[in-house]
Amino acid sequence: MDKQQLSKDILKLVGGEENIDQVTHCMTRLRFNLNDNGKADKATLKNTPGVMGVMENGGQFQVIIGNDVPVVYNALVGNMSKSPDAKPAAAATGGKKKNPLSAVFDFISGVFTPILPAITGAGMIKGIVALLLTFGWIDATSSTYIILSAIGDGAFYFLPIILGISTARKLGSNMYIGAAIGASVMHPTITALLAPGENVSFIGLPVVAATYASSVIPILIAVWLASYVEKAIDKVTHASLKLIVVPTVTLLIIVPVMMIAVGPLGVIIGNGLTDGINWLFNNAGLFAGLLVGGAFSLLIITGMHYALVPIMIGSIATLGYDYLIPLMMVANFAQAGSALGVSLKSKNKQIKSLSASTGVTALMGITEPAMYGVNMRFKKPFVAALIGAAISGAFVSFFQTKAYVIGGLAGLSGIPMIIGPTFVYALIGIVIAVVASAILTYILGFEDVPEAVPAATTASAEPVTPVAADVNSSASAVSAVEEEKAQDQEVFSPMTGEVRPLSDVPDPAFSEEIMGKGFAIQPTEGRVVSPINGTVFSLSKSGHAIGLVSDNGAEMLIHIGIDTVKLKGQFFSPKVQAGAKVAVGDVLMEFDREEIEKAGYTTITPVIVTNMHQYESIVSAGRTAIKEQELLYTAKA
Repeated sequence: MDKQQLSKDILKLVGGEENIDQVTHCMTRLRFNLNDNGKADKATLKNTPGVMGVMENGGQFQVIIGNDVPVVYNALVGNMSKSPDAKPAAAATGGKKKNPLSAVFDFISGVFTPILPAITGAGMIKGIVALLLTFGWIDATSSTYIILSAIGDGAFYFLPIILGISTARKLGSNMYIGAAIGASVMHPTITALLAPGENVSFIGLPVVAATYASSVIPILIAVWLASYVEKAIDKVTHASLKLIVVPTVTLLIIVPVMMIAVGPLGVIIGNGLTDGINWLFNNAGLFAGLLVGGAFSLLIITGMHYALVPIMIGSIATLGYDYLIPLMMVANFAQAGSALGVSLKSKNKQIKSLSASTGVTALMGITEPAMYGVNMRFKKPFVAALIGAAISGAFVSFFQTKAYVIGGLAGLSGIPMIIGPTFVYALIGIVIAVVASAILTYILGFEDVPEAVPAATTASAEPVTPVAADVNSSASAVSAVEEEKAQDQEVFSPMTGEVRPLSDVPDPAFSEEIMGKGFAIQPTEGRVVSPINGTVFSLSKSGHAIGLVSDNGAEMLIHIGIDTVKLKGQFFSPKVQAGAKVAVGDVLMEFDREEIEKAGYTTITPVIVTNMHQYESIVSAGRTAIKEQELLYTAKA
């Protein structure tokens, strides 16, 4: 392929040099900040030979090239009359602001995603306690019951403190000031002061009684305001006094404002949302369930389901039950049913195996492999899942089926959430979702893959935006390995952690397997070792991306974290250089996982084979937890 011509084509199709405000490149793609994204011919670019894909993310227009991106970048720059050097952040974004609705969803998602393990674990314990109590296996007056209940209730009761930390982290302000704001309104003396409903005032201003335990919206608003106050005070305070003045003034302003105005307003908003949802299901239950159940998978795809999390928590906290969780569950079970329907209908052994395995995984509440890897791939099964979820949603809503705790995945592992008076209806609804979706998939059919065309294996896990890399490493081509006949390539784990499917990586370049196939790992330690015997052919300047070629000819990419290129090498310590020969287990990179995550970046790491045209499929070793040098997968030739 003529890289010079490709660069000219790309330059023309992004709207010409005059439309480029800035261009950089990472390990796999050209990253443009365009003056007007609308001037780029996205459709033609996607079909241009040498371009693997096009996406827009974070204000950037990204053209995915693959391993040859440094060569194309250099050719592109050579065809430009002006320098494409990086500009200040404000300029780099072209002054464009994120869509307000997208910003809200991004904010809610960013706040609640980190705390889900805490409330999920606590919710599961609440469900288990309810189960033990229902069957008479525990006495409600026993100390064991009291301790277990406290473990389950603790995260929810002190939710304002947990949310204070997470919200501040998302906003880039001091997490511990966020925690202190939540702790202030949860202090026993404040709780006692506001509980009786007597007249309370602060420096003459009325303080409205409000219950902050298990509340969500008041602390979100308060910490959001605190982020502005904190930054404003920081700007006008001398460096020697910042440590004392900034937190002191922020707390003295925000906590009273929260108690006088924000808290009551937040409670009103929260209660209004909860009451509105309950009114909808009490007065139009069947139709509400039909609509919400059928649309829930679409909400998950867009990320809009995170907006419902505060409503779910608030509903259970104030009413003791929630109508939305059962609908989320039947939507997930419907995806499982459709995947199982594909398994029954397909004549392709690999598709049957893939859909069956992802269907079983979806039954456990991990739906992304089934949704993205099977149902959406074949289209009609996804439609069948939406219809099946709508039918089941109408049923569970007609009988006012409720969840009584929040916790666990919305699959079989989340059954404790629905244990209560409407438990039987919930189980019937689950069966309807699975069976209806499977039958509809079988009836509607889909375009099956002929047996002669092997289907790549997908992994099970849950779906998170790809990483950018500022690679100034030499664009030395991958050492030419004969493409005559590839051999099976065993890929060993480069790190210790949890194995995830690529669908968990929220960058289409990885999640849609545009760059290659493989798996991702959520690391628990900060070290990367070589997964193969071979050569390091590229190492990003920022340290987050490593390119390898095995002695058998497999070209690989290890991409550490999401958007970690923005750290500009901070927290990364390379142990090899491009051109180094390595063996399985040789240390390639050390990184400070905790500091990277504190800085707001996920460390999920795709480990992919990029020259998949030489291989038929990727076969997982079947591990979910993995250690360095354990077999991760095999690329089958």
